[in-house]
Amino acid sequence: MSAISLVPIGNVSEDLLTRLAKRIGEIFRVPVFLQALHFDPSMMFDSYRNQYDSTMFLSLLVKNSEETEGKILGVTEYDLFVPVLTFVFGEAQLSGKAAVVSSFRLRPEYYGLPVDEILLESRFEKEAIHELGHTFGLIHCNNASCVMHSSTYAEDIDLKSNSLCSSCLVQLASGDLVTAKSPP
Repeated sequence: MSAISLVPIGNVSEDLLTRLAKRIGEIFRVPVFLQALHFDPSMMFDSYRNQYDSTMFLSLLVKNSEETEGKILGVTEYDLFVPVLTFVFGEAQLSGKAAVVSSFRLRPEYYGLPVDEILLESRFEKEAIHELGHTFGLIHCNNASCVMHSSTYAEDIDLKSNSLCSSCLVQLASGDLVTAKSPP
């Protein structure tokens, strides 16, 4: 694993991306850099739901980064969904190459609360690390304070740390992870 590429999709703050890149590099101990990929997000828009299909984002990230080694994280402010859920904060290919994370439902103002950039950044960082953890083969953790613990609500994200628990760190370091299986 040589590096992680952060790909802004839409209008994402460069300051936020820079801070996110630093933290991701600390957690996964690999270089993190910004990469510009150009594709039209409107192709992923579902007008019935008024949301963007996160699985389609993953497909396009992989397709448009075939030359890129390592992992790739799409970072967006678009509201994401998968067909079986009302919304997702992000999505990842388990033991795969790509993940995507959205700030849309992480913003306190989405829930009628005052703007809080520090809370937004904390939530965004945790979700980015969580989704990237899946690309490394980590599954949801039972430890409620681990960043790999599942989050259904934004408040769930607030309760967990921005780090992997000792068990997840051991799995990551040892390579004792879920591996993607090839279709028969």
